[in-house]
Amino acid sequence: MVYRSLDSVTVKDVEALGISSELAQEIHKKVTEIVHDYGSATPETWNRISKHVLTPNLPFSLHQTLYYGCYKDFGPDPPAWVPDPESALFTNIGRLLERHGKEFLGSKYRDPISSFSHLQEFSVSNPEVYWKTVLDEMCIDFSVPPNCILQSPSEESLTLNPGGKWLPGAFVNPAKNCLNVNSKRSLDDIVIRWRDEGDDDLPVKSMTLKELQTEVWLVARALNALGLNRGSALAIDMPMNVYSVIIYLAIVLAGYVVVSIADSFAPLEISTRLKISKAKAIFTQDLIIRGEKSLPLYSRVVEAQAPMAIVLPAKSSSFNIKLRDGDISWPEFLERVKKFKGDVFKAVEQPIEAFTNILFSSGTTGEPKAIPWTNGSPFKAAADAWCHMDIRKGDIVAWPTNLGWMMGPWLVYASLLNGASMALYNGSPLSSSFSKFVQDAKVTMLGVIPSIVRTWKSTDCIAGYDWSSIRCFSSTGEASNVDEYLWLMGRACYKPVIEYCGGTEISGGFVSGSFLQPQSLAAFSTSVMGCRLFILGDDGHPIPENAPGMGELALGPLMFGSSSTLLNASHYDVYFKEMPSWNGLILRRHGDVFERTSRGYYRAHGRADDTMNIGGIKVSSVEIERICNAVDSSVLETAAIGVPPADGGPEHLVIAVVFKDPDNSTSDLNKLRISFNSAVQRNLNPLFKVSHVVALPSLPRTATNKVMRRVLRQQLAQVDHNSKL
Repeated sequence: MVYRSLDSVTVKDVEALGISSELAQEIHKKVTEIVHDYGSATPETWNRISKHVLTPNLPFSLHQTLYYGCYKDFGPDPPAWVPDPESALFTNIGRLLERHGKEFLGSKYRDPISSFSHLQEFSVSNPEVYWKTVLDEMCIDFSVPPNCILQSPSEESLTLNPGGKWLPGAFVNPAKNCLNVNSKRSLDDIVIRWRDEGDDDLPVKSMTLKELQTEVWLVARALNALGLNRGSALAIDMPMNVYSVIIYLAIVLAGYVVVSIADSFAPLEISTRLKISKAKAIFTQDLIIRGEKSLPLYSRVVEAQAPMAIVLPAKSSSFNIKLRDGDISWPEFLERVKKFKGDVFKAVEQPIEAFTNILFSSGTTGEPKAIPWTNGSPFKAAADAWCHMDIRKGDIVAWPTNLGWMMGPWLVYASLLNGASMALYNGSPLSSSFSKFVQDAKVTMLGVIPSIVRTWKSTDCIAGYDWSSIRCFSSTGEASNVDEYLWLMGRACYKPVIEYCGGTEISGGFVSGSFLQPQSLAAFSTSVMGCRLFILGDDGHPIPENAPGMGELALGPLMFGSSSTLLNASHYDVYFKEMPSWNGLILRRHGDVFERTSRGYYRAHGRADDTMNIGGIKVSSVEIERICNAVDSSVLETAAIGVPPADGGPEHLVIAVVFKDPDNSTSDLNKLRISFNSAVQRNLNPLFKVSHVVALPSLPRTATNKVMRRVLRQQLAQVDHNSKL
C-alpha cells in the first residue's frame, strides 16, 4: 500500500479507516498541530503522535497511516521509539553512567544517551572494570572471589581455548544468589506470579522470596536423599511452571546438573538427550493440560527408556497413573524429608567452571550439540537483562518459553538475579486467557517470538485487555516483521521492542536494543555489552567495523558467558576452526547472516545456510520473506527457498505460503506468484524471479519455532522441469 505524507492526510482519509467524523476531526487536529511544531517527517513527530494521538482501541490501519506517513521520505531504519532524556537517567545503565561515566569514559562522557555507544566500546576494551562493576551492581555473592575477571589466552593455549578463562579461581552458586536477601529485595517480596489455564477469573497466585526459599531448600534436601553422586545430571521434562522452577533451582543449589528437555519432544528426542547427558533421573509430569486436551508426557518419558522418574501431577488434586517400578511420585519424593521443611539448606559452592545445566541445540539435522552452562553462565544472562531490558527491582517479567530452551533458564536468572519477579502462565500463550494474565499480573517486560505476535495480530486476542503496565517488549527467535511489531507496540501505548539475538552457547545475546538508543522496528541498535561483532566479507575477512554491509556474522572470542566445551563435539572445530583472526585473536563462528545498515542498525537475515544464489546474486530468505509477507492480506507467513533444478543450473526461487484461512489454499497461486514477483523486483532486485508458489498448511519448525528451511528445500527439490510441485 502507498501511504501519503502526514501533511497530505485529510479528515476524510481518517474517516475512511472506519473512524467517526467527530473523532477523525479531533485526530486530524492533533496531528496537524504536531506536524506544525515538529515537522512532517521527524522522529519527534512520530514520538508525539504515538504518545498523544494513538491508542490501542483505534484501528491499526490508522497507526500504519500515521507511522508510514511520518516516515515516507525518511529513508531506512526510522525509529519507532526514542528514549526520553529524563527517564534515561533512571535506567540501570543511566544510573551507572551518572556515577561512573567520567571515571570510565573521561571527556567522552556527556550524558547516558549520547555516551551509550562509548560505554559499549569500554565494556569490550576494559572487561576487568566493566564486569566487576556489573557483578557488583547485581549483588553477586562469591564464596571465594575470582583472582581476576579475565585470564586472556596465551599463545600456547590459543587453539585450545581462544575465549580465555573468566572469573578464574571463583567459587559460587548461582541458585543461592537467586535466593539471597540483598539490597534488591526482602524476604516478603513476591518473586513468582503465576496462573493456570482455566483459572482466568481467580486472582493471580504468588510466592514470596521466603516461600521460594522454603520450597527450594526442601527439594534440594530430597535430591540428596536419592543418594546420587554430587555433579550427577538430573533432567527436567516439564512445562515451565512454578514447580519446574523450584526443581531447577534446587538441582543447582545442591550441586547437581540440570539437563534441559523441552516438553514438546517425542520419545526419541528425549532418549537422545538423556543418553548424551548421562542423566541419572528425570522430573516430569503425568500429563500436559491445554484447555480441554490432555497431552501425554510421562508415557513419552517411559517410551524413551528414561532412568528413574519423579512424576508430578498436572493437577495437584489428582494422580491416577500407574508408575514404573523404581519411579517416584512427587508426594512420595517429598515425604521422606518433610520434617525438615523450613530448615536452611547449605548451598554447594563450586568452581566457576563447574557445570550447572546441559542444554541442546535444536538438532534439526544430526545429533543435537550438548552445550554445558557453567556457574558463570547465569550471570551473563542476567547482565544482558540488567543492561538491555533494564530489568530491576519491581519489574514483573514474562516470556512464554520452556526450560528445555535457553530462554527458560534465562528467564529464571534474568528476573531473580536482578531483584525482579517472574510471571508464569501454565497454558497456551496464543489465547485471550494469556492476554488477561499479562494484564492481571501487571507484567512490565513481556518477551515474545515473532510467530506468537503474528498469531495475536491475526486473531486479535489481545483486544480489550490493558497492557499499560508494560515498560518494554523483548523479542528473540527469528527475524521479526515491521508491521507486526508496530501493531505490538501499539497494544501497550508504544513501549519499545528490545530485539535480542544470541545463542545457548553464549548464555545470552550478542546483539540487542537498548533503552538509551532509538529503536527501529525489526532491527538491533547495538552489540550487547562486552561483545564485539564482525561481518565477514566475500573474502572471508571482516569488513571495516562501522561500515555498512552484509555477510556471515563472527564474534570477538573474549566474551563473558560464552562456552568453551561441548559434550559431544569438538568445541574448537565447531566455533573456531578455519575462522579468520583479528588483532591476534581467532574470531568465533556464529553462522547467522547479518546486515549493518547505513544508520548503524543491525538486521538479521537468517542462518548462513539459508542464503541463496539467485541469478548470481546472494540474498537471504528473510529478506525476500519480509517483502512477500506484506503482498497480500490473506497471507499469514511465507518461506523463501532456493531450489536447484533437477537438470542443474541456477537456483529457482520458490515461495511456500501459509494462508490465514486454510480455505484460501485453493487460491490462484499463479496470480499470487505474479504479485510476489512484482514486489520482489520492485523492492529488492529487478533480476529476481519467483518460479513457483506452493501452499502449505504450516511451515516445518523446530521446537524453538525456527523455520526449517532445509527441510522445505528437500521437499521442494522434487520440483521437476515441468514446473509441477
